[in-house]
Amino acid sequence: MSRPLTFRMMDTHAGGDVSRIVLGGIDALPGATVRDQMHYLRDDADGLRKLLLFEPYGVPEMSVDLVVPATDPEAAAGYIIMEVMGYPIYSGSNTICTATAVLEAGIVPKQEGVQRFTLEAPAGRVNIEARVENGVVEAITCEGLPSYIDTYRATIHVPGLGEVTYSVAYSGGFYALVDATELGFHLNRDEERELAECAHRIVEAIQAERGFSHYTLGDVGPLPFLHFMGPVEQVADDFYRSRSATYVHPGVICRSTTGTGTSARLALMRHEGTIAPGDRLETISLRETGFIGTFTGTREEGAHTVVENTITGKAYVLGHTEVVVNCDDPLVACGGLHHILSARHG
Repeated sequence: MSRPLTFRMMDTHAGGDVSRIVLGGIDALPGATVRDQMHYLRDDADGLRKLLLFEPYGVPEMSVDLVVPATDPEAAAGYIIMEVMGYPIYSGSNTICTATAVLEAGIVPKQEGVQRFTLEAPAGRVNIEARVENGVVEAITCEGLPSYIDTYRATIHVPGLGEVTYSVAYSGGFYALVDATELGFHLNRDEERELAECAHRIVEAIQAERGFSHYTLGDVGPLPFLHFMGPVEQVADDFYRSRSATYVHPGVICRSTTGTGTSARLALMRHEGTIAPGDRLETISLRETGFIGTFTGTREEGAHTVVENTITGKAYVLGHTEVVVNCDDPLVACGGLHHILSARHG
């Protein structure tokens, strides 16, 4: 028998999306930046992602965040995001969960009141504001990526659906934005499977027709995400609310509304002239959880007006685990693990 491999993990969730935070037991990764280290995992060591997102350890609806030493001297820690579709450079819900985990694990000493620190994502430096009350992390506010509208109200023929109107935003990934009401949805939990099937058809049709290029990143692959938008309700002079649902993978609607989906909504609302700097939008999920996006300003980047924003939410700790990886188990594939997961106890 081979010696089991072990590592430490904290399970968390924000808005219902479970993020498994890997805190120890992983060998140092090569790469001058966290982005480089993400590329190494993606190209040469994808075993950790597959291990924790599929049987017997997990399910595709989860995410994994690997905490690594920061390469940016201003950052307290780095983190690499792993999801069923691959390695996104940024995620709001994963950032909220990781920021909470580094506080709970003592990587960043927890302080009462409001405290600020910086994390390093593959997308770069992310400023964090944490609100701690009686030792409990009650809220995390993190920067959303600068977001913009690439396409406004295009139409496409989707087999089985007919003509569908959509917009496309970039907010950490390219999102198709569609009006849920136009497609006959109320965004209730009992629609979850139908929403996933509908989104998959639309995304496949868009992927077959066209690609998208970011103004600095270039080609970032086929459009992966779709965000269903419910009607917008104004609940105060500077505060709006909307039911929402985000599709990320065949069969998978996120439990939360997602931070990047919320950033995409802010970009669309600014494009349509319905919000001003300082306004907030709360997106409400199928499970009645919410994130609050705040529109903080704009700047011009070439041909695009880029929306600066923050995302606020709360993460909950679900458990602390020492994961044992037994490579003799026929359900466990260890082929992308041995060179990153040492036999030392984390």
